[in-house]
Amino acid sequence: MKLLNLDITRLGHDTFRIKGSKLIYTDPYKVSQRDEADIALISHEHFDHFSLEDLMKVIFPGTTIVASPLCKDGLKNLKVKEVKFLDPGGKLTVGKVQIEAVPAYNVNKFREPGKAFHPKGEKRLGFLIQMDGTTVYHAADSDFIPEMKNLKCDIALLPVSGTYVMTAEEAAQAAVAIKPKIAVPMHYGSIVGSDADAEKFKSLVKGVQVEIL
Repeated sequence: MKLLNLDITRLGHDTFRIKGSKLIYTDPYKVSQRDEADIALISHEHFDHFSLEDLMKVIFPGTTIVASPLCKDGLKNLKVKEVKFLDPGGKLTVGKVQIEAVPAYNVNKFREPGKAFHPKGEKRLGFLIQMDGTTVYHAADSDFIPEMKNLKCDIALLPVSGTYVMTAEEAAQAAVAIKPKIAVPMHYGSIVGSDADAEKFKSLVKGVQVEIL
């Protein structure tokens, strides 16, 4: 779908194909067709975000991979242009595309008392992608965290499934706080969550255009 001046396709879960002057893939997972991404972004090491099998379907020798340091061991010896690891706050420019890594963590989703699925400080990432005058925020696996209130973006890709990430209600609160032009729900329909979560998110968001891809 054309969102502002970018072609954005959700392939499922947190996987998006973002086409502008460069072709970008986020967290490739269950990819069905081969492609040649200029940039591949990997938010963290969990299997539904860092799938080497799926990553191999979208990379070629000209690809720049930008990933969390938690993915280092699995990204060795790939035949790509470069592999860059960013901590939260880190920035990288690829051609005219600017990428900033931002925090992604849980505040109230726990595997057991006191142990979050995605603890703060472990360098799991969200991404701000600035391309062709449009900024896209990919929140990855995160709750509604304080850092989101300071983000500036045109398009926000937000998880809505609950369990490991924001619920639809929490994601709606995040969308209102971030104030993008367009919000897109993700992280449903594969591991956890359903189309109903995306629809609920859309019904709850006020003042922001929501597109379900």
